[in-house]
Parts: sequence; structure tokens; C-alpha cells
Amino acid sequence: MFHYISYEDRKIIESMLKQGESIAKIAETIGNHRASIYKELKRCSKGHYTAEKAQKTLHR
Repeated sequence: MFHYISYEDRKIIESMLKQGESIAKIAETIGNHRASIYKELKRCSKGHYTAEKAQKTLHR
């Protein structure tokens, strides 16, 4: 099941990455496919992923 990744989802992704969770577990938690998580992580290719940096890429 696909849904758009919200800012709240991005905060969950950021937190789970910091905890060392797998991409599969993150995808399961927010209800998206692993490929969507990988695409999301590419939003912050310069440095570490943060929800704030990822969100800013949407509003360029």
C-alpha cells in the first residue's frame, strides 16, 4: 500500500535510522515499500538524512 511520505513519516524515518533499524522495518512501520524509503533517503544525499532537510527539498 502506497501513501505519500508526510513530515511525520520523515521524523519516524530519521529516528529509526538513528536507532539502526533496517530499511525493511522502516518501510513496514510507515506503510510504504522499501523502494520508496530508498528514494526518500536520496533527498539528503549530502550528509545524513534529516526530516527537515528532506522536507525542504519539496519546496524548492
